[in-house]
Amino acid sequence: MPPEPDPSALPHAARAARGRFITLEGGEGAGKSTQIRILRGRLEALGLAVVATREPGGSPRAEAIREALLSGKAEAAGPEAETALFAAARADHVATLIAPALARGAWVLCDRFADSTRVYQGLAGVDHKLIRALERMAVGAHRPDLTLILDIPAKLGLQRAAVRRGAEAADRFEKDGLAIHEARRDAFLAIAAAEPDRVTVVSADGTPEAVAERIWSVIEARFRDALPPGPAPSL
Repeated sequence: MPPEPDPSALPHAARAARGRFITLEGGEGAGKSTQIRILRGRLEALGLAVVATREPGGSPRAEAIREALLSGKAEAAGPEAETALFAAARADHVATLIAPALARGAWVLCDRFADSTRVYQGLAGVDHKLIRALERMAVGAHRPDLTLILDIPAKLGLQRAAVRRGAEAADRFEKDGLAIHEARRDAFLAIAAAEPDRVTVVSADGTPEAVAERIWSVIEARFRDALPPGPAPSL
């Protein structure tokens, strides 16, 4: 079987036809959902097909698991069981939504993915070998082309999250103490340091528009050959 062609050697039309998988990670209140909405609009303005999704969730079965996880119903089963549930949701999400979208050439933007499991369940004491084994099972070959970690001080992120949810109760993970959220921030930054080819840290401090411009600079630099020619779409 002949080797796969080097994507950088393909003509622009062929490179552009390949779907791209971008994940946004970070602590509570970092603004991931807002930035996905803005980024989706900018990519669609260039004529690209875009699918925006989230984890846990993104498919009917995964959304059902999401409710069990974020409501705290699964907490009593222990961190290993929660990790398995995250993996089950991710496997269904990848198989039913992410993989088909990428196959038809769409750009997929996902609010959280496997890095969140590494951070949240890893800090809960789950063995990293188990986490990685479940990740390989759930993700397979569909690893992100780019992961953006939206970095913000934990205290500020929690303040933003409290404003966002209003009178609603904090979810299973938002309710944890400040020290845990700070440790999660450090863990995300450690992933970025370990995998610089995939992961870029973007400061989430400032207005949504300012953060969106930082993100777009990364997108243009990383996917220059895959983006249609022309001026950057405005916010």
